[in-house]
Amino acid sequence: MSQLEAFLAGERHEDVALFLTEAYLDSQGKLPKMGETVDSGYVLVVPGDDGRRAFAAGTGMDAMEFARGAMDQRGHVSRDLDGGECPAAGDGDDHDVEFIFAFSEAQNEEVGGLYARGDVIHAYAHCACGESYSDKWVVGEETETGVRPGGSEPVEDVE
Repeated sequence: MSQLEAFLAGERHEDVALFLTEAYLDSQGKLPKMGETVDSGYVLVVPGDDGRRAFAAGTGMDAMEFARGAMDQRGHVSRDLDGGECPAAGDGDDHDVEFIFAFSEAQNEEVGGLYARGDVIHAYAHCACGESYSDKWVVGEETETGVRPGGSEPVEDVE
């Protein structure tokens, strides 16, 4: 099992995952291509503190500040962390995802909601148009939770 597969299976809660497109990496030139190659770029799974530093080096942004800002807008992030659907799409701009920052949380029945159902992946994406957005889903219930392709409202609100 690759590091990415283990992360997506909820087995690496101390790690973070970073996705950067090849074009974004080429334009920024700060993050080495040490990750797993996917169709549209690279995904790295690294220990949390190292990942936050790598995110800052690769994007020029603080990871947690980026995540806090992206939480205000919901959109669909690919369950493989290799792209997404910008909620601002349709205005004629370029809406390709430039980068994604993701982490997971272990199941927590005391919190309730999604967290009672299983491990949760939190993903925050940044689009070429400048929009940032978030998505989250329960591991093992990827098709039942989170924002669906073509949508902007998370289905987990409907229980």
